[in-house]
Amino acid sequence: MDRILEVRPDDLLAVVEPGILNADLNDALAAEGVWWAPDPASRSISTVGGNIATGAGGLLCAKYGVVRDAVLALDVVLADGRMLHLGHRSVKGVTGLDLTSLFIGSEGVLGVVVGATLKLRRLVPGTVHTIAATFPDVRAAAAASSAVTAAGLQPSIMELMDATCLAAARRLLGLDPGTDDALLTIQTDGAASAAEADAIAEVLRTAGGAVEVSGDPDEGERLLALRRAMHPAMESLGTTLIEDVSVPRSRLAEMFDEIARVEREHGVTIPTVAHAGDGNLHPNFIFDGPEVPAPIWDAADDLFRAALRLGGTLTGEHGIGVLKRRWLADELGQDQWDLQRQIKAVFDPHGILNPGKVFAP
Repeated sequence: MDRILEVRPDDLLAVVEPGILNADLNDALAAEGVWWAPDPASRSISTVGGNIATGAGGLLCAKYGVVRDAVLALDVVLADGRMLHLGHRSVKGVTGLDLTSLFIGSEGVLGVVVGATLKLRRLVPGTVHTIAATFPDVRAAAAASSAVTAAGLQPSIMELMDATCLAAARRLLGLDPGTDDALLTIQTDGAASAAEADAIAEVLRTAGGAVEVSGDPDEGERLLALRRAMHPAMESLGTTLIEDVSVPRSRLAEMFDEIARVEREHGVTIPTVAHAGDGNLHPNFIFDGPEVPAPIWDAADDLFRAALRLGGTLTGEHGIGVLKRRWLADELGQDQWDLQRQIKAVFDPHGILNPGKVFAP
C-alpha cells in the first residue's frame, strides 16, 4: 500500500497509502513544487503510516512541525472491521472531537491506518546555508543550541552529536576520525537564510564554538549524512538500546549532565544525539548480547526519571510500545492512565489490536 492517490498543489494536500516511504513521497511531490515536512533521519526506510503511528518528528520539526502538524485526515479500519474517514480536506475543521489527532501517535492500538490526507508546503525558495560548529564537550554544544533558540533565531535543522556518536559515524562513512569533540549541524532556509546563518554563527562563536558557514549544498548534505548515519554506526559499538526522551529546550544542557551522571553511576556507555532545536534526545545504551540486561534497564530507569524531573517526557517521537510501558503511568498519573485505557477499550473492546502494547498492566 505505497501509492500516491492524489496530489492537489492548489489545496496543498496529498492523499496517500500508508506504506509509501518518506523519501519516495517527497521525490514525487517535488515535481509539483510541494513537499511533506516530516523528515525522520530514517526517511529512506520509514513509511508515512509508521510516522503517523508513532507521531514521528525528525530533523526539520523545530521549524516545520511534527507529523501531528502535517496530517489533515485519516482513513482507519477499526477492530470490528468498520472503516472510518476522520478529519477534513479543508484547512479548518472543528466538527466534534478531533479523532484524527487521537489516532496520530496511537501506535496501532485504536485502529489500522489505511490512508492519509497530508498537509503539504510549498518548496522553500532560496539557498540553504549550513553551519558546522564544534565544541570541546557536549554540554557546551547543548548550551549553545539553547542560546540560539533564546536569541529568537529559527533554523530549519539543529542537530547535535556527542563525541562518541560523531567518531562512530565518521568510521562508518570512511572519514577521517577527527578530534574528540561534539558537533552542532545547523541549517537555515528561505529568503533570509544567509543573514540568519550569520546571526546563528555569531551566537555559537560567543558560546565557544569553532564555526564554519557554507552555502554549498553538497557540503550541507555531507554534514547531514553524518547525522543520518548515527544509528547504523552504533551497531559497531555493540548491541544498542535506542532511546528517546524530550526536555524543554532551555534544559537540554542539564539533561546531558544527567546522562553523564547515569554513565558514571551505572558504569554504562550512552552515546547521545539530539534534535537540539526542540529538546529531543536519543540516548543509546550500549551492551553485549541479544537481550537488554537488568543493569541497562536500571540505567534507563534513572535516565527516564531524570527527564521527567526536568519537565520532559518519556518519548518525543518513538512511542511507548512494549519497552516503555512500565513507565507510562509514572508520567501520566493514575487518573489519566486509567482514562486512556478506557478510550482504548471503546475502540477495541476485545483487545485484538496490538495486544500488550502501550497500555498493558
